[in-house]
Amino acid sequence: MPFYRFDEIEGRYLTPRLSTAHGPIIEGKTIYFCLNCKKPGEGSVIHYHPNELFIFPTVGKVNSLVGTDRRIVSPGTFIHVPPSGRHQMTATEDGPLNYLYIKDKTWTIVGLSIEEALPDHATSLEEATAEFEKAGWSVGQGEIKKDSGRASARIEGLGNCYYPIIDAFDAPPSSGDRSYTFEGERMVFGFTEIVKAHDTHTKESVHEEFIYLLGGSLHAEVDEEREEVLAGGIIHVPIGSHYRISTDGTTCARFVSVASTAKLEAGL
Repeated sequence: MPFYRFDEIEGRYLTPRLSTAHGPIIEGKTIYFCLNCKKPGEGSVIHYHPNELFIFPTVGKVNSLVGTDRRIVSPGTFIHVPPSGRHQMTATEDGPLNYLYIKDKTWTIVGLSIEEALPDHATSLEEATAEFEKAGWSVGQGEIKKDSGRASARIEGLGNCYYPIIDAFDAPPSSGDRSYTFEGERMVFGFTEIVKAHDTHTKESVHEEFIYLLGGSLHAEVDEEREEVLAGGIIHVPIGSHYRISTDGTTCARFVSVASTAKLEAGL
């Protein structure tokens, strides 16, 4: 199925031992595409994982740490966490926090405390949930396995990981179409604003892609399925699929996207 909405998918705790993050998960072939939701003041321990991680807040402010750089980030700013980069995302006390949470699938969706060594076997979400339920821990307050060996989190030298893109999702339309692209180590993040009539037609997608509509509407076709996608809608384009997105220009359409790369695909 190529069309989704997060509000129609049952949420799960992503790493219940270490984090209060809860939300729906869409699992592609190369990418996890998720929405993390946290209550005011809630978050996670400082942690890491071998996956590359893209974060894009959609509701509320996030107290974000990546490497050694801590900032308060609002919706419209893209956050990049390089593979094994130390990080922590906490909702401020101002209100609840929702953010797009996008990981490559070179590792599972489950992270580790920075005091823990990387295990030989990646813990699945099902295994992490079973361990959490058996131990009876409170969410986000599970045992830290400090005796597991030397951790491999990256702390220094990550560079700037914060990229402001748009001040508000309901900002006045731009004077022309615009786009922004960020190429990470394994995935590509994009932001697109379309104010004129537009039609993109691809016969065969080279990479896997997810599109999340922030505002406006898009007419979308993926293989034999069609849908009028509204704000909050998600389009999934598998590798090798035919797809088309278009708009008549009567409303401003804004969306973010993430795509796999040849490097990611070769590493799976």
